[in-house]
Amino acid sequence: MARTHFGFQTVDEDQKAARVRGVFDSVASRYDVMNDLMSAGLHRAWKAYAVAVADVREGDRVLDVAAGTGDLTRAFAQRVGSRGVVVHTDINEAMLREGRDRLVDQGLALPSTVCDAEHLPFRDGSFDLVSVSFGLRNMTHKERALAEMARVLRHGGRLLVLEFSQVAPPLRAAYDWYSFKVLPRLGQWVAGDAESYRYLAESIRMHPDQATLKTMMKAAGFGHVDVHNLTAGVVALHVGVRC
Repeated sequence: MARTHFGFQTVDEDQKAARVRGVFDSVASRYDVMNDLMSAGLHRAWKAYAVAVADVREGDRVLDVAAGTGDLTRAFAQRVGSRGVVVHTDINEAMLREGRDRLVDQGLALPSTVCDAEHLPFRDGSFDLVSVSFGLRNMTHKERALAEMARVLRHGGRLLVLEFSQVAPPLRAAYDWYSFKVLPRLGQWVAGDAESYRYLAESIRMHPDQATLKTMMKAAGFGHVDVHNLTAGVVALHVGVRC
């Protein structure tokens, strides 16, 4: 049986998806509150930057992978207009339901579907843009997921990967202290779950750094990849163009 990482633990590959699902089942109802608290609201600026870079146009077809509570889904839907479509997807049903209900409350009835990014149920070349925001690091086979995202994009279409990344060296000690000392306590206080937020900190450290992810995207079929470091590399936006 092949092995992979779940945070700093090593687990069987077929166990990881279920364990990640358990993390997000636990935190779904408090996910956005925790995002605001643990990032001091910066996650909203990071997502707004990604939407601006995406430059989605009226009539575009957009796939939002690991879309969760639907922040980017909503922003894209406002830009594609009635002639376009935005598909809201997540592997975690609790997160998807939370996002779908929020979108409906805001007057947006969009297609929402539970699906695995490593096996996307869409035809080749179906979308102009694919986005994945803070979800790639949780996927077992990142190369497979990236290849699937490339497959469902038209030639010249773009993939946006917004993800925690490797912070600039002068900030690493302080960032580690916050991640491993403060974040789990915050998770326990707000969501009643320290372990899920300890996993979050660990999963960030196990995720490929900016240069490695850029190489992976090129290998998956993206001919050109730009990297935008945000907040000194706490987060990076990778933009790949499907060749």
